[in-house]
Amino acid sequence: MSATTAAVPFWRAAGMTYIGYSNICAALVRNCLKEPFKSEAASREKVHFSISKWTDGKQEKPTVRTESDD
Repeated sequence: MSATTAAVPFWRAAGMTYIGYSNICAALVRNCLKEPFKSEAASREKVHFSISKWTDGKQEKPTVRTESDD
C-alpha cells in the first residue's frame, strides 16, 4: 500500500496534531465528570514550569511559574 492510498487518521485529516486532539479529548472528559472528581481533575490540569535566564553564559536563578502567571 502506498503512502497516498493509506488511511489517514481523522485528526490529521482535520489539520490537527495528535497532542491537540488528545488535549481536546481530555478537556471533554473532564467536563463530563461529576463532583468531586471534576475538581480533582481540574487541579491536576494546572501546568508548572521554570524559566531560567542566561547572562554572559551563566544561568541565573530559575523562576517557577504556572500557566496563569502571565
